[in-house]
Amino acid sequence: MRENPLVLHVLGARPNFVKAAPVVRALGELGVRQGIIHTGQHYDALMSDVFFADLGLPEPVANLGVGSGSHAKQTAALLVGLEEVVQEQDPDLVVVYGDVNSTLAAILVCAKLGVRTAHVEAGLRSFDRGMPEEVNRVVTDALADLLFATSPEALSYLANEGVPASKVHLVGNPMIDSLYAALPSLDPAPVVERLAIPARYAVATLHRPANVDTPEAAKELVDAVLQVSRLIPIVVPIHPRGKARLAEAGLVDGESIKVVDPLGYVDFLSLVRGAALVVTDSGGVQEETTVLGVPCLTVRPNTERPITITHGTNRLVTPALLPAAAEKALADGATTPAGELPVLWDGQAGMRVARVISAWLKGDNLAPASQGKRPE
Repeated sequence: MRENPLVLHVLGARPNFVKAAPVVRALGELGVRQGIIHTGQHYDALMSDVFFADLGLPEPVANLGVGSGSHAKQTAALLVGLEEVVQEQDPDLVVVYGDVNSTLAAILVCAKLGVRTAHVEAGLRSFDRGMPEEVNRVVTDALADLLFATSPEALSYLANEGVPASKVHLVGNPMIDSLYAALPSLDPAPVVERLAIPARYAVATLHRPANVDTPEAAKELVDAVLQVSRLIPIVVPIHPRGKARLAEAGLVDGESIKVVDPLGYVDFLSLVRGAALVVTDSGGVQEETTVLGVPCLTVRPNTERPITITHGTNRLVTPALLPAAAEKALADGATTPAGELPVLWDGQAGMRVARVISAWLKGDNLAPASQGKRPE
């Protein structure tokens, strides 16, 4: 290893920024030289620039600006762009986050170039290979040299797939680090006032391909959301992905529906914090509502984050069952008792990741993680 090793972080979509910020900050505190590659998978200023500012991330060393497109076109552009930047930067370690196409492309490029990699949020599984994200997770974990798990069940999943225990570290959830850091700034009132919505409201975020990529699925989902809006006004920050499809299905501004552009990190979480209910198909929102104690209905047949169900406020629903589930959730309110959050969701995950990486860069031997064991 070189005397002054370089760590690069590959970030492609807004959930990546939230997960990376605590790790970048902690590595900086440990004096590790690092840089960010922004792939531009989320290219809109509201989807990336605001998040960089809200989270205090440094300017990227490269911005590939790949934009949107089919999985094949986007991944191909990422492969070409990342190969050039990785060769130019010559890092000692590349850190990837989550399960987006940027993560998959980076892990493939580095495997071919012989560059070592680390995966933050390793071992999450929905066991649904029909989800593009599931394919990305499995391939990434098979190729990464260091794997950082956010919850104990991930350890057994990785072991079952033959990943050596010496590579795996249970560190907690860096996305929750970012949430705790932002908590003092999360005030729903200014956002509610700016959006001109009632004091009691729900939030919906919907973008998964299975929910929005066909007219039939989008229509079924929108019809269910419109039924929920008869129970409570709903604010819908719309992801660029699927925006036109959802509008065609009837998701437009109305008396009890407020469709808005994507929000920055602090504004969005402030809105979630004040919500009586969240309807989503996003993985990160399942985790954030768990910590904030907000009832969450996830419109998916499965989740790679089952811990948000066993230790959180999350419930899986179909579009057909969404209205009845919303009515019950609104009546019941949050159900997570204080003090029963998932293990190691304590705001220190970023530093745990940074300490392992720092030790690895120095060539120190690292003890493998074990099922349920809390790292020091």
